[in-house]
Amino acid sequence: MKELYSGIVVRSGGASYIVEDEDGRTIRCRTITGTVSDNEGASLVAVGDRVTFKAKPSGTDKLEGVITHVDRRSSALIRRRDIRRNRSKETSQVIASNIDQLVLVTSFSDPPLNRRLVDRYIVFAESENLPLLILVNKVDLDREGVLEKELETYRRLGCRICLVSASKRIGLDELKGLLSGQLSAFSGHSGVGKSTLINRLIGRSELKTARTSYKTGKGVHTTSSAIMIRLPEGGYVIDTPGIREFNLSDITKENLRFYFREFLEYMPDCTYSSCSHTVEPGCAVLKAVESGAIDIERYESYLVLLETLESES
Repeated sequence: MKELYSGIVVRSGGASYIVEDEDGRTIRCRTITGTVSDNEGASLVAVGDRVTFKAKPSGTDKLEGVITHVDRRSSALIRRRDIRRNRSKETSQVIASNIDQLVLVTSFSDPPLNRRLVDRYIVFAESENLPLLILVNKVDLDREGVLEKELETYRRLGCRICLVSASKRIGLDELKGLLSGQLSAFSGHSGVGKSTLINRLIGRSELKTARTSYKTGKGVHTTSSAIMIRLPEGGYVIDTPGIREFNLSDITKENLRFYFREFLEYMPDCTYSSCSHTVEPGCAVLKAVESGAIDIERYESYLVLLETLESES
């Protein structure tokens, strides 16, 4: 038996990790004081990490392992920790790494489509140079045909959008094609149907699901940590915990405007090169908003994010 193996982390829980090796076997591994990582900052090991581990026989017929090295991440989905509730000194947590595309899972209703959240994800994906897929579940509830009006702005921006219904099995073939051969991270608020969709895609009930809370109207958390699952058509999907706030650590109030792509056409005509597009005279972006050339809700999302970044700095 060889001593060192390579694999990808498919699940984390407590002090141990499940690693899938090159032969498709799953091995429970742990880290040690001497574990070396090519990454700086949060989370020594995360789901999606490519690792080297030393295998050893366990008391059963299964192998156990010790992770000796974590390869450099090409991308990372990071969630800010609540310092008031967090005993660890880490202020952020890597939820998923090395993803090829970020899939924002939202829903038409129950809970309703949240455009502020969509805009925040677009900004994050632009800043990380990550392809983004906006996946709208529960489209069967759109009995009045109003969803396309809501999505019109995003289609004009060139966003990739996929409409599905997990319960009615609508749009699943298109979704399978968009996920095939990719390492995709499903993210978004709880209750939108991430786990249900993944169960449909893999053809079995691998993940727990729950309905939206009747008391609050908000999603109920059913995924407590990220889980990576191999898709029958090839590729992997990572089911992440419901995220209400994720980190925009590399985005500042000075560079936020560059991640609203519809601003870019008008920015060169602003009187000031450092224009914040809020109160400055001669702002071409503001004029475009007033004329309807830039969607007012998108601009309001910009202002909300700008205020958030100002308070976080």
